Amino acid sequence: MLRLWVKMFQNNKIVKDCVTQNSNYKLSRTKMILSCLEKACHELDLASPIWLELNIKDFQLHSKTRFSADNFIEATDFDYLEVQILDE
Repeated sequence: MLRLWVKMFQNNKIVKDCVTQNSNYKLSRTKMILSCLEKACHELDLASPIWLELNIKDFQLHSKTRFSADNFIEATDFDYLEVQILDE
């Protein structure tokens, strides 16, 4: 089971967070992660962030990345969104 922890930060404090999971191993790892992120964004009432090359590299190296306001089309009321894999 893949579990994804999504945290919303404002002034270096977590203001909202949620954990989503996906256990459908018929999907690729990337699709499982994107599915979890989509569920988390829906739960946190956010638009899905745009993955930039920096986010992809960070996620591949550390299983964790941060999305700033530049990664969102809509205006955000937080400093950044952090996404981290908990379990695989």
